[in-house]
Amino acid sequence: MQAKLSTRCAALRRGALLGTAVLALVTAGLPAAAGDGASRPDLGRFYDQKVSWTRCKGDGMPKDLQCGKITVPLDYARPGGPTLDLAVARYRATGHRIGSVVLNFGGPGGPGVAQLAVGGKDFMGLTDNYDVVSFDPRGVGRSSPVSCGDGSDSALAAIEGSTSLDDPTKVLRQLRTAAAACTEHSGPVLRHIGTVDAARDLDVMRQALGDRKLNYLGFSYGTRLGAVYAAEFPGKVGRIALDGVDTLTEPMTEQALAGAHGQQVALDDFVDWCVKDIACPFGQDARSAREDVVKLVRSLDRDPLPTGFGQPFTGQDLVGAFGQALYSKDLWPSLERALAELVEDGDATGIAGFTTGGYALPLRLRAAVGALVDPEDVPLDNLPAALMAINCADDPDRPDAARLTRELDRLRAAYDHASPVFGQYRLTEVLMCYGRPKGTDYIREKVRDLDTPKMLLVGTRGDPATPYRWTVETAERLGSSAVVLDNRGEGHTGYASSKCVHGKVDTFLLYGTLPPSGSSCGPEENAP
Repeated sequence: MQAKLSTRCAALRRGALLGTAVLALVTAGLPAAAGDGASRPDLGRFYDQKVSWTRCKGDGMPKDLQCGKITVPLDYARPGGPTLDLAVARYRATGHRIGSVVLNFGGPGGPGVAQLAVGGKDFMGLTDNYDVVSFDPRGVGRSSPVSCGDGSDSALAAIEGSTSLDDPTKVLRQLRTAAAACTEHSGPVLRHIGTVDAARDLDVMRQALGDRKLNYLGFSYGTRLGAVYAAEFPGKVGRIALDGVDTLTEPMTEQALAGAHGQQVALDDFVDWCVKDIACPFGQDARSAREDVVKLVRSLDRDPLPTGFGQPFTGQDLVGAFGQALYSKDLWPSLERALAELVEDGDATGIAGFTTGGYALPLRLRAAVGALVDPEDVPLDNLPAALMAINCADDPDRPDAARLTRELDRLRAAYDHASPVFGQYRLTEVLMCYGRPKGTDYIREKVRDLDTPKMLLVGTRGDPATPYRWTVETAERLGSSAVVLDNRGEGHTGYASSKCVHGKVDTFLLYGTLPPSGSSCGPEENAP
């Protein structure tokens, strides 16, 4: 497959693909000890603040959504130095308020304020007792967003061309050039990004919201953030629910392999469904249809399709769209129609719509999230740039040039074996970490055997992004604190797709009642 780094960077600049951003530097120093940061005198001014809430500004913002900001230190090792402001939003409790519940929709890189604005109705049951709060983590959305540039500068222009993964020397040179562009355009937050810092921000937020304990619902990557918070601040854990549980141990190479395999299984399932419909653009034979999908990706990589939004639509753009569209079976009819427009009419408008943000949100909400992100405030490539910046900052593994050059062919073969469609895409995500300083080993080494109140972990059997085994493995690492809910359904996360999961999560957050560990929700118990 001749996927070009130049086309991947073009996609990054328009913010269309989730997995092609170039990466960040490491997080600040680890906390000296877990506990309440307010007890540390040098952080007192941050823990003393309260949020001033006002109506959210901007077209499309709900009238009952309130916005504010929370100030945190740029570098927790130097709290007397520069600061940054985190954007926060809330729906106020409508009944007897017992506190706040903070949501993280995943990513990493998802703007929580915009996602809460368009997806808030799914969480209105929680407003019986809680203010429902979300936020843009550092480096994301309106919280000092990172970027790798718009492509008009010489740094990003230097990686244009036809170089593919066949030439390791050129690939390494391009990656170094692209990393320099990210450093140039992101500012100082790039050196202090990652989940360890985000968890410390979360504790400052807890105090600013007036809560003694953190109540939290995290999806996908948000489960990693919740687990790290619990390890850093075990005495401040309230009711924490984690849906679509991320791995805490596997390096990015293994995560990406698992992701490629899971996405390929989901794609094969979609093709099996599609060929039963006379309108399927790949015909009615499943085997030849799978071959046609691969041919379509490769054809678009060789000859990208001109579009009306300034950049051509490539095969890797199509892979990115598949990755989002396969999160839920509910999206399959829309995906089939968009593919028919692409194959039969050469129109990429519909399929490109799948690549706009919104990890845990249904497709009907994703375009709305993108519409609320003003390019005057947030660079178009912020979502993919933040995704890769945070992922790399959280991973301590860094191959040097000699090892990468030596192993590139082996890696390509392994990823192509995992998925002929998603392999190249996921491998490029891993390569984008090349040359960055070593990420933190705190998550891999320290987030284990927690002494906290019990937390609810939801794993979905047919999840293409976070395999069910990650839920089991993470529960074992966290120890007796973890209670597992087995969602025997399909799709990424269960809260939005399963009435059973939705009810059990809400019951835990509202009343503290947990299901027995190992209990399950059946596939027939889907949300309407």
